[in-house]
Amino acid sequence: MSPSPYTRRDFLVTASAGAALATFSNNVFAAGTSSETSVPALISSSFTATHEPKPLPFNPAKLDGLSEKLISSHWGNNYTASVKALNTVNKLIATALNDANTPPFAYNDLKREHLLRTGSIVLHELYFHNLGGSGKPEASFQKVISEAFGSYDTWEKEFKRIGTGLGGGSGWVLLGYNLHIGLLENYWLWDHLHSPAATLPILVMDMYEHSYQMDYGAAAPAYIDAFFRNIQWNVVAFRLEKARQIRTLIV
Repeated sequence: MSPSPYTRRDFLVTASAGAALATFSNNVFAAGTSSETSVPALISSSFTATHEPKPLPFNPAKLDGLSEKLISSHWGNNYTASVKALNTVNKLIATALNDANTPPFAYNDLKREHLLRTGSIVLHELYFHNLGGSGKPEASFQKVISEAFGSYDTWEKEFKRIGTGLGGGSGWVLLGYNLHIGLLENYWLWDHLHSPAATLPILVMDMYEHSYQMDYGAAAPAYIDAFFRNIQWNVVAFRLEKARQIRTLIV
């Protein structure tokens, strides 16, 4: 099955750092190529980039068990707010960096907010882009999961248990491909600030209360079941395929 346009764009969010590194490395080490023009361009963009919200890749009225009101609120209020906040934080950082009177601890407060908002945007975009499907993985992908976790049911049991444990609070559940050790693993994330090292997200589930409270109140397990009914598995499979290709370039 060839991936949809949303699948390709979705993966670019996940793997942009790896792809940029690979491209940069190829340019630097090619005969007769200098890195002098590449490096300043990469550095300067980090202070001047303006982020825009990415549209939902599915019709929110057609999800199974996740209401249009919930998804629209989640996208419009929580995700979009982080995009706007990151743009504001970037401007404040650029100003503070050029102000000799900015104390380091105050500058680091801005950088912490930068990390928080960046994580929120990336994880939300990955979350939305692995929704909108039938919730039924192809047999070939179920086999991949089974080989990594012993059985597909074992993987699903652990993923859902992590999510249930986060109910009533905050956090994310992430199926990730660890580029360093070449393993698929489930990860617990408490907030937007932290993510497993050298790991590309393959499947992302939001467990902040705003992702389900409007529909399910405190019944986090019911939301998790609804999330599973709407997983876009071709997106998940495409992410894993590309993650494995990236690993072949770095090991």
